[in-house]
Parts: sequence; C-alpha cells; structure tokens
Amino acid sequence: MMATVLFVGFILMILLRVPISMAIGAAVVAAFATSEFSTDLYIIPQQVLDGVDKPSLAAVPFFIMAGNLMNAVGMTDRIFAFASALVGHFRAGLAQVNVLSSMIFAGVSGAAVADAAGLGTIEIKAMKERGYRPEFAAAVTVCSSVVGPLIPPSIGLVIYAFLSQQSVERMFLAGLVPGVLVGLSLMAFNRFLAIRENFPTQPKATRAEVKSHALDGFLALVAPAIILGSILFGIVTATEAGVLACLYSIGLGIAYRSLTFKTFWKALTDTMLMTTVIMIIIGFSIAMGWLLAIQQVPQQLGDALFSLTDNKQVFLALMMIFILLIGCVVEGVPAKLMLVPMLLPVIDAYGVDRVHFGIILQLGLLIGIVTPPMGIGLYIMVEVGKVPFEKVAVACLPFLVPLLTVWVALTFVPGLSLWLPNLILGPQ
Repeated sequence: MMATVLFVGFILMILLRVPISMAIGAAVVAAFATSEFSTDLYIIPQQVLDGVDKPSLAAVPFFIMAGNLMNAVGMTDRIFAFASALVGHFRAGLAQVNVLSSMIFAGVSGAAVADAAGLGTIEIKAMKERGYRPEFAAAVTVCSSVVGPLIPPSIGLVIYAFLSQQSVERMFLAGLVPGVLVGLSLMAFNRFLAIRENFPTQPKATRAEVKSHALDGFLALVAPAIILGSILFGIVTATEAGVLACLYSIGLGIAYRSLTFKTFWKALTDTMLMTTVIMIIIGFSIAMGWLLAIQQVPQQLGDALFSLTDNKQVFLALMMIFILLIGCVVEGVPAKLMLVPMLLPVIDAYGVDRVHFGIILQLGLLIGIVTPPMGIGLYIMVEVGKVPFEKVAVACLPFLVPLLTVWVALTFVPGLSLWLPNLILGPQ
C-alpha cells in the first residue's frame, strides 16, 4: 500500500507538471502518512538533513558551477571552432562537429543540460545557417548531449557513487569508454544518414587553420585532461577536482578577458538554484529510501523478480525495459535517487556488479531526456532552437537506434564498463 501511494502519487504529480522537488516531497509525506509512521512525521526532516550532510555530495555544486562558468567564459565557442576545423568537412560535417564538441565539453560540465543549453545555442544557429533542417539540428544537439554525463566528470555518477557506496574515481573510469562509444556511434549514424540525405558540406580546414583554432582554444581543450588526470593520479579528490575545475574556469575567463562580474554572478546564482533543487530532491529521496527499507520493499521486489526468472540475462533485459519506462517520465537525478536504494539488493542477488549497473542505469535514464513526455532535453531544444516540441521529438526517433544499440552492448558486455577501472584501480 505504502509503495503504491509513493510511486503512483509521484508519477501523477510529474504528469501534472508539478516541479520535481515538490512532487517527490509530497509523495514522501503521503507515503509516510499512509504507513505505520503516520504519527512520526518528524522522521522526514531528520532523514532529509542526514541525507544531504555527506562530504561526497560537496562535489555536486562545484561541477555544476564549473559547467556554468565554462559557458560564461565562452569556452563553448572555442570548442566548437576547433571541432569544426577537425571534422567540419566530413559528410554531415556540422552534425559530426556537434557530437565531437559534446564529447570534448563533457570532460568539464558533467551535465547534459549544460551541454544542450550551452553548446546548443551555438550549434543549432550554425547548422541552420548552413542549411540544415532546424528539427534535425535540434535532434543531433540533444542526442549528443547524452555523452555529457557519461564521460567524466559526471554529476550523475557522483550521485550514484554516493547511493551505491562505490568510489567516485571507479565510476568516472567506468563511464569513460561508454561515453566515447556513444559519441562514436552517433557519428557513425550521422555518416549513414549522409548517404541518404544531401547534407550541406563545408571546405576542409587547412593545417594552419586547425593549428590556429587549437592554439586559440588550447587552455579550454586541456581542461578535461587536467580535471580527470588530477583525480586519477591521486592529486585531488573528486570534490577537490570540482573546486579545481571552478578555479580553472575563472582563470580561463581572466586569460580570455571574457569573464565579467555580471556573467560570474549569473553563473553563481544559477549554480545555487540548481544545487538547492538537487539537494532537496536528494534529502527527500533519502527519507523515501529509509521508508522503503523499513517496509522491506526491495526484498519483496527481489522475491517477485526471482519468481519470474532466476536468469541474470533475462533479469537485465527486464531491468532495461523498466529503466527506459521510468526515464520517459522521471528526470535522471530523482529517478536514480528513487530506484537505486530499491534495486541495489536485487542486483546484488542476481550477481550484477554495482559499477556495471551504475552505467546501465546512467545511460538508460539519459536516453529518457530525448523521449517524450518528460524528456527535459526536448524542452530545452524548444527554447534554444525555437523548434516545435513534436518536430524535435520525431526527429530524435532515428537517433534512438545508435543510443539503444550501445546501451544493449554495455548491458550484456560488462567488460566495456569494467575494463578500464579494473585496469587502473584493480578489481574490487
């Protein structure tokens, strides 16, 4: 009864467009009110405060701030110009530039929203000017933003590491290969589409032009290597890497003379607002996880699944369908916070590695940002690209082929995710 009230109430409020932070809070209060703890509602604020009072979560606001600062100082323009010089002359050139830019920017922002909103403005404008259909430009932009939260650093992987009690470093390494695979698959799909459609082309950049763009954006281009390398070599922790990313972004703004007090203040206020919402969601989700554990919902779910199948591969297939459906109506962070406490005992029972499952969950929920009705990436494209929602949604459908193909491969071939962390950090 309690679990039904929790999940049905949450989904209904989401469909009614209630803000995520309020929807999950109201669902938790309603679930408590219908449980044996109906007279002990003081437990909710206790769990909320305990849930967010964790050192590992300090990395979240710093990576959000880094992404906002990188957009503010004009790093996106330099990344786009360099990517255009490298691959702009290919068939479907600017579509390839779009994906490559997202892969480079992913090494700094850690959020699909920052990628779609920051790079999207530049990419869609450039593609429209070169003759690409607006809906196609918007579709490539939002689908390529899926790479952002996979290639480290990643806000989503930090939150999953916190929930699953895994090291952030291991999760970052596990996301690197999958992120590159998603990017390459999108580029290959663009090349396939170029055979069927007459996409505009542009002249090949000379070596001097490539060198010029590389030198102009050198400080921006090496940012991902500095941030990730400092973590992997043990120079800084994940939280300290977030601080380093912020300081580096400010340094870039000073070097490029593009950081003003106004843009800095906007990046700061946007970061505070986004962090506040995320922390509210995390706090309520911790309270929800506590209630689910007390009610033994994870154990009941595990028993129900084992009654259907004890085959690990069948379980993973069922789990993929479940994650995809959830991702269509719930955003990544709240979905993760809702599902992970409930599913961890189940995946442990089936012998699924927690790091591997984190990548499955991350990519599955990311695909949700390009699928209606709640795909946040689609709504961002409506604002950034000025393209009707239904046209963007339809244009995104073909790109689900490479995204789902890579997701299936990552799910059933654990080595794609686990090889790099096991190589560098050793098996756990």
